Amino acid sequence: MSEQLTGVILAAGRGSRMALFSDEYPKPLLPICNKPIMQYQIEMMRDLGITDVFIVVGHLKNRIMEYFGNGSDFGVKIRYVEQNQPLGIAHAVGQLERFVETSFLMFLGDIFYAPKDMGLLTKRWRSCENSSVLVIKPDQPADVIKQNFAVVMDENSQVRRVIEKPRHITNQATGFGIYLFDLAVFDAVRRTPRTAMRDEYEITEAIQILIDDGYPVFAEEAIDWIVNVTFPKDLLDCTVRWMKRQQVKSVIAESSKVHPDCKLEYASIGENVIVKQPIRICNSVVLPNTLIESDGDIVDCVRSARITVDCG
Repeated sequence: MSEQLTGVILAAGRGSRMALFSDEYPKPLLPICNKPIMQYQIEMMRDLGITDVFIVVGHLKNRIMEYFGNGSDFGVKIRYVEQNQPLGIAHAVGQLERFVETSFLMFLGDIFYAPKDMGLLTKRWRSCENSSVLVIKPDQPADVIKQNFAVVMDENSQVRRVIEKPRHITNQATGFGIYLFDLAVFDAVRRTPRTAMRDEYEITEAIQILIDDGYPVFAEEAIDWIVNVTFPKDLLDCTVRWMKRQQVKSVIAESSKVHPDCKLEYASIGENVIVKQPIRICNSVVLPNTLIESDGDIVDCVRSARITVDCG
């Protein structure tokens, strides 16, 4: 199979639980070590040889479009598709049918993924015609599966059933929001009902239709860990975890000015930040354009120019 993959990122959600930062930042632009969540995803796609990327936008779309532009600064070509109503992932996928002409790799733009071997996805996809692939994690606790979707598969890692946010757990594998879809998914999306649970068009319903129609859907463990960046504490925890994986203890943007005697430990200092006092900043994220003049230490916080959230 020599078909070239397209990239897709869903970035239309409002992220109301990230308040009060969601009025200023679309969640995919929230920084992990001074790089937006979605930029990590674009770089993963680029490293897999994907050059064409569609981003589905909605809330604060202009912020996303201004940052990423046409994608040339990131080594890809980016086009934007708007989702006017927040009616679920399958609905967002349906907006792409007029534009996407190849199988596509899709990320949810507000989830941070620490990759393990993303090449497993494309290898599996190329091994079987008309196949789709889901990224999964095996041996997950029940509360994690209940927040995502359960994946039931056979001994050959072929998926037989997917269950959105199950109440009763029959297995320990869950999906986490990376999908490699064959174009047949668009036929499945058109037949996907609006579900009673959340009054949305669930992507798991579309996947089950694919399976029931006889299209092969496989599962691969291509990531080490993820963080669904839902609350400010998730942003902080993800930043610290990524720093530890990268073996760094602080990240400071070049445009920032930090007092030379300031003590930093697992601190992420964004663009155009000014820290005037020799304070301690520990286990914290300081978002761009923030002025810090007080002499109190900052510990276990996410801080912007307007808001400080204590995550301790």
